[in-house]
Amino acid sequence: MQTLVDHLSNYATYHRDQRNILSHFIGIPLIVVAVAVLLSRPGLSLAGLWLSPATLLVIATSAFYLCLDMRFGLLMSLLLSLCLWPGAVLAASSQSLWLASGIGLFVVGWIIQFIGHYYEGRKPAFVDDLIGLAIGPLFVVAEAVFLLGLRKEVEHAVVKRAGPVCLNPHKAAA
Repeated sequence: MQTLVDHLSNYATYHRDQRNILSHFIGIPLIVVAVAVLLSRPGLSLAGLWLSPATLLVIATSAFYLCLDMRFGLLMSLLLSLCLWPGAVLAASSQSLWLASGIGLFVVGWIIQFIGHYYEGRKPAFVDDLIGLAIGPLFVVAEAVFLLGLRKEVEHAVVKRAGPVCLNPHKAAA
């Protein structure tokens, strides 16, 4: 099994342009919430909790993140669990509001992602490896953690493998 640094480094090689990383800070959360919304139906209320396919996905991805790294795994579990709330709220609303919200967030999130990759000049990581769809949210959280000055050992290991972030990595390489 690949390590946290392996996954983040591989994903980071597709994301060395600051504008692309910034687009991921917006696009990926929109997509994650959209998936939670769209997978919140069908569901059932059990002991005050809304159980749905979104809940199962959060449990599975949380387990994956926890296996990679306990601290990032706990943070990702918390953040993903928080995404279940708007999903449950919208799942309880009308079908048109639920679908419009979920699809709208999903489409806008991906448009923002593709704009970022236009700046990067590279295709998204998931095109070469579908695990990139699970690593994307972790990458955004890791980048936020690094900006806060935390987990420097992980940041240094990722930068050592993927290279530094710059405004336009393709012009810098030329």
